[in-house]
Amino acid sequence: MKSFDAMWAAILDVGREPSTGGYRRFAWNDAEMTLREWFTGEADRRGMTVDEDRNGNLWAWWMPIGWTGEPRDAFVTGSHLDSVPDGGAFDGPLGVVSAFAAVDVLRERGIAPTRPVAVTAFTDEEGARFGVACIGSQLTSGALKPERALRLRDADGITLAEALTGAGRDPAHLGADPALTERVGVYVELHVEQGRALDLVDQPLAVASSIWPHGRWLFTFTGEANHAGATRLVDRRDPMLTFASSVHTARAAAALHDAVATFGKVRVLPNGANAIPSEIKAWLDARAADEATLTELVDHITREIHGHAATDGIGLHTEAESITPIVEFPAGTRHRLQSALGHLGEIPVLPTAAGHDAGILSAKVPTAMLFVRNPTGVSHSPVEHADADDCHAGVLALADVMADWVST
Repeated sequence: MKSFDAMWAAILDVGREPSTGGYRRFAWNDAEMTLREWFTGEADRRGMTVDEDRNGNLWAWWMPIGWTGEPRDAFVTGSHLDSVPDGGAFDGPLGVVSAFAAVDVLRERGIAPTRPVAVTAFTDEEGARFGVACIGSQLTSGALKPERALRLRDADGITLAEALTGAGRDPAHLGADPALTERVGVYVELHVEQGRALDLVDQPLAVASSIWPHGRWLFTFTGEANHAGATRLVDRRDPMLTFASSVHTARAAAALHDAVATFGKVRVLPNGANAIPSEIKAWLDARAADEATLTELVDHITREIHGHAATDGIGLHTEAESITPIVEFPAGTRHRLQSALGHLGEIPVLPTAAGHDAGILSAKVPTAMLFVRNPTGVSHSPVEHADADDCHAGVLALADVMADWVST
């Protein structure tokens, strides 16, 4: 699997932070722009035509001999190139590298496609910079309106519109792709597993059944800045106290609902070691097996946090930044994957609580996912891992699925 190994080695150090070993590949930053250049170079080496769509998503096309006009009913595969702060190497890039390697496998087998094939890299899947996940696929599918997207700001106050302009793109181009359903016949995303289910059953691969509903909610706690030493405890309006109670509330409520809830991102003003905060912005990530449970969970958490705020004399504002409903991958598409991989024996079928571009696109086109074993079970961390043999097995499986779609 020389092509996979060479591509993987070429990008391994891009955007890696030496002090943590994790990656900081954020939308439109230098590292992500370098990976975009790498993507174009890999496509060029294969004679594939690269298009960047109106939302910054990359498409590398392998067209059937003699095909004229626009792509139609294409087999599309890929993932994303960006990361969470100090994330792992595999989340996203594994799917893009495997997609190019799968094209190589088909060519080595002498298979020429009878329908268009595209390798994709969707922009800003993690939402690490602007706070909303899957911006590229959401814009393209029409789930996110460009007016809202362009107003999103990063931690430095830079809007998405300003970031696009700085990267040489025209913000006015953002918007839904009306030809998406005609151009894409199926989207198959290969991804490192985010959990240990495959390791526990000693299997290298799985097919996805569904994606849990999930969302992000912003809680803004407003208190009063004051001196950390000179202010009596009874005179304080400290939003940190309310926020601390809120973290425990979210954990307890998640356990009660057999779900997950996490406060993982916090901004404190004025953020001084000797100052009582005036404001805390905290983002809640919540996920559950079904939409009713997710609603009950977030309502439960919000209700209790309002109670904490009232007791502590703290102002509270809540806002749902993004909510993604449950995704049930089409049974027909899933069964076709299983059939194409039947020579591998019985492949596990697993749900996932992690969001993906495949989940966003599923509202418009048939989608499916393949998972590659992660023996650590850890993701969104430098410890995230997949063994080389399992990565190679993923490439071959994706190639088998691709061949089933494009050679019949």
